[in-house]
Amino acid sequence: MLLSALTVLLGSCNLSEPPKEPTETKKSETPPTMPKEADTLAYDGIYPQHDPYGTGIGAMPGRVVWAYDPDSVDWDGSGYWWELDHFYESAILNMVNDSIAALGGKENARDGWSALFSYRNGGKGYQAGEKVAIKANINGSAVYDDDTSGETKMSYTNPVLLKALLVSLVKEAGVAPEDITVYDVSRLFPDYMVKLCTAGELKGVRFVDRDTGVADESAPIIWSHSFSGAVNYLPTCVTEATYLINLANLKGHSYGITLCGKNHFGSFINGNVMRPPEGANLHQWLTRNEMGIYSPLVDLMANADLGGKTVLYMLDALICAPSEGASITGNNSRWQQAPFNGDYTSSVFVSQDPVAIDSVGADFLMNEPTVTENNGALRGDPTVENYLHEAGLVSAAPSGTVYTDSRGHTVTNLGVHEHWNNSSQKQYSRNLGKDEGIELILLQK
Repeated sequence: MLLSALTVLLGSCNLSEPPKEPTETKKSETPPTMPKEADTLAYDGIYPQHDPYGTGIGAMPGRVVWAYDPDSVDWDGSGYWWELDHFYESAILNMVNDSIAALGGKENARDGWSALFSYRNGGKGYQAGEKVAIKANINGSAVYDDDTSGETKMSYTNPVLLKALLVSLVKEAGVAPEDITVYDVSRLFPDYMVKLCTAGELKGVRFVDRDTGVADESAPIIWSHSFSGAVNYLPTCVTEATYLINLANLKGHSYGITLCGKNHFGSFINGNVMRPPEGANLHQWLTRNEMGIYSPLVDLMANADLGGKTVLYMLDALICAPSEGASITGNNSRWQQAPFNGDYTSSVFVSQDPVAIDSVGADFLMNEPTVTENNGALRGDPTVENYLHEAGLVSAAPSGTVYTDSRGHTVTNLGVHEHWNNSSQKQYSRNLGKDEGIELILLQK
């Protein structure tokens, strides 16, 4: 069976244009990663293959949409990766709108957003005045100081993708800019990013960082496992929001991988201003290289004010870093696997299932030579997926932990975890006609 692809209508775009236009986007029904000899390829992954763990969730359960447009990125490898003229805003906005439509099983982004909000809110769509908080990953900015220039080669949320997401929320979902907050309370946002994302039709969007974040002392994080560390409070921009969007990066980490699950390491406040996760003593659970152990990432996924409010999970995969501390270069961010074939990933992934999207991300990262050759912590180490096993099997977690939502309610399902059939076909259970598992939808130019 071929990897599914949906044809969706392209959204209109009023974003400022780069010097040249990409060619018209058309969606291919057969991705270039799909060989004809579909039944002859064996599983070739490092992670142990298994039946789906958990139950898919979302308006389209277990669905992960992958939008790929090689015309969205044009960088020769010189200068900083994040410079705005490396990206085509109209192409990226189309990728976002097309992805939202496909994720909701609709023909356009407006109906797609309606389906996503309705799923998250028990059948009721977005209501005017409801607040939306977007957790960006600004880990590479102001890491060691208060520099807000953004002039670093380390990775952080792509500014053009963030702007496209905001434009889609305002124009297609009908969210007023003043009801949107972009936050990361462990870092400082680059000044140019804030300016880009609060101008024109986005005037009123608010940014909250480690200097402006306010702890909600009525909302401490209650971990499901007892260990020492500072008390951690969610910021008020989270507790006051009706909905969250988890905008993470597809990238490696010095501990293996960092995706939507770990993105919330920037979602709490304690006495350690520069390094809240260290103040919380969380890194001990990411460095043990073991399966079947407690994971704080699962607690964050299950938290009623974090995962419990999340209407959309998104992976920024336009230019991917091999690890969080690496300087991004043209050489270490051009991927070898098909369909990239020595070029940038130029992709966006979205889902309403936090376990499914991180499972897909884990497959892409572990099977990419450019990443594993530049990241010894990931290379050949399947234990980096411990949190996905804990999350997929959360009703009977391998560690024996009883995970709660930080409000005393036991969590019985967070989403579905499995691995693709092989790195060439990239098919999951629902692509293969099964009733449960992940469905990977490719929207490709």
